[in-house]
Amino acid sequence: MHADEYLPPEELPEPPTLDVVTRFFRGPLFTLTPQPSLEEWVSSASARDRGGEILFDEASIGYTFWRNPNDHDDPANLEELGGEPRPSLDVSPTHPVPEWMAEIAARIPYPQLWDAVRTSVAEEHSPWQSIEFALLEHVNRILRSRAHAERAGGSGGEEPLGPAMDLGIEHDVPLLLDGRPVPGIRIDTDPHVLGIGAHLGDRFLTAVVDRDRLPLLDFTFVTRRARA
Repeated sequence: MHADEYLPPEELPEPPTLDVVTRFFRGPLFTLTPQPSLEEWVSSASARDRGGEILFDEASIGYTFWRNPNDHDDPANLEELGGEPRPSLDVSPTHPVPEWMAEIAARIPYPQLWDAVRTSVAEEHSPWQSIEFALLEHVNRILRSRAHAERAGGSGGEEPLGPAMDLGIEHDVPLLLDGRPVPGIRIDTDPHVLGIGAHLGDRFLTAVVDRDRLPLLDFTFVTRRARA
């Protein structure tokens, strides 16, 4: 007889909030410039023991995209599926769930910028690690998560769209961080996403966003500060 290996929702550990990740990040953490249409949240984060102190050294920030930021209940904010708005999920859960899990579920019907902005501390003495590698990995991770039908070839027998390649990287492309231009790189070869990045001291900033969202965004960056 096997014991149940699945924990009930109320016993699952609460993931760190974005402010906790910011406060215990190993140095500066970057995010998109605050703007009414975006609400940020932790997409992923990893931490290591640094001499007895647990510090985050990689984190990705995702964003909920609000078409009408003044009224989150406006149906215009719902994600569209096949040209029709995705219905809101007003079904009550069959079991009690913790508040943090309910907040995640509440975001599902709305457009998301998944894993959009990543800050990663560069590993010392790793010659293979570079801003080019970091941006390629980020872009291709986003592309792998997209719907297969979207990346597949058309009915005319076209080849499926493949991963981004290092030959498509542009250098000396400035991006704005904290109101100042910094030298960066860009991958502008994929029809679905645009990727940019910068090597900033001991860390990499990379960002990947769907092209159809770009005209609606301020694609600039700031150093994030944890709220008190």
